[in-house]
Amino acid sequence: MTASTYGHIRSFHLPYLREFQHLGWETHVGCAGIPPDAPYADEAIGLPFEKKLRSPANYRAAKLLRERIASEGYDLVIAHTSLAAFFTRLALKGGGPAATISVCHGYLFDDDTPLLRRQVLLNAERLVAPQTDLLLTMNAWDFETAKKHRLAKQVRSIPGMGFDARRLDRATPEDGARSRRELGLSAQQFVLLCAAEFSARKSQHTLIEAMAKLPERAVLVLCGEGATLEDCRAMARGLDLGGRVRFPGHSDDMPAWYRMADAAVTASRSEGLPFNVMEAMHCGLPVVASAVKGHTDLIADGETGLLFPYGDADACAAQLRRVMDDAPLRKTLGTRGRASVGRYALDAVLPEVMERYLSVVPKAEPNL
Repeated sequence: MTASTYGHIRSFHLPYLREFQHLGWETHVGCAGIPPDAPYADEAIGLPFEKKLRSPANYRAAKLLRERIASEGYDLVIAHTSLAAFFTRLALKGGGPAATISVCHGYLFDDDTPLLRRQVLLNAERLVAPQTDLLLTMNAWDFETAKKHRLAKQVRSIPGMGFDARRLDRATPEDGARSRRELGLSAQQFVLLCAAEFSARKSQHTLIEAMAKLPERAVLVLCGEGATLEDCRAMARGLDLGGRVRFPGHSDDMPAWYRMADAAVTASRSEGLPFNVMEAMHCGLPVVASAVKGHTDLIADGETGLLFPYGDADACAAQLRRVMDDAPLRKTLGTRGRASVGRYALDAVLPEVMERYLSVVPKAEPNL
């Protein structure tokens, strides 16, 4: 199993590695930043992936993968994340394992992407399509695009990787109250929560701009770290938002933070099938999100959440104001949203994904 970073493996794929070990498989994991004692991995393979597509380090990673794959004789290679999936399949040109699966966590292009960038990214996928026995997509746009352009020998859809509902349900209202106290927030403040890596694609700057248009009692908590964090801090200072935009960093206790919040918000440019939205909906929070692929697969506007045009801070603020001012609407969106995401929970999704994984391996049967 490969991915760009170990953080991605740790967040989404440990249950699947555990299932492979339960089946008696030997499992190797390759990515950047992997610890030698990674759980459910018989071997941890460090790969020098870097987020810039043209970085020489990525071609070194592909060379290392090619050598490893040739020497190990793997029955199955599963590649995650756009960058690692491309270079993993590039390493397979000229020969490889019995079967290769690429899991698309959201193409980094869509119909609104500038033509040149869209063609470059689409052509990269076309280049490695012959090395892709099975491509798994998570949203409708990616599925239709992959089918239209024949980006794999087989294309199938899965309902994401599955969020851990049991973990979320262990948090209590008291945990939420404690989290508020730790951030110095009162019960009267209206807490908007966004949990995401800081990047241009996640567009936290739109949320900060929207905050300047909301009442003083609104507080935006931006969890996470990443490349645009300092720019976002500077933007909040420049808009004189003071303590109304909080940057607490990475959190390992998101269930308690969902309990702390009054609503969840996200302004991403595009998504696959985002965990943070599914988790917030399961926790009964009304969600306000940009109307982009991935979000629109999860949210019916006005029924299970509220949508706004990508990049439109005024529209974002207007939707946030609606959930702030209308308690019955908040309750309705939260209740309907929670009911709608049950099929994306890990207990429901894991057997389906494992069946897809094993479908390309001769004589392999899931033991779930």
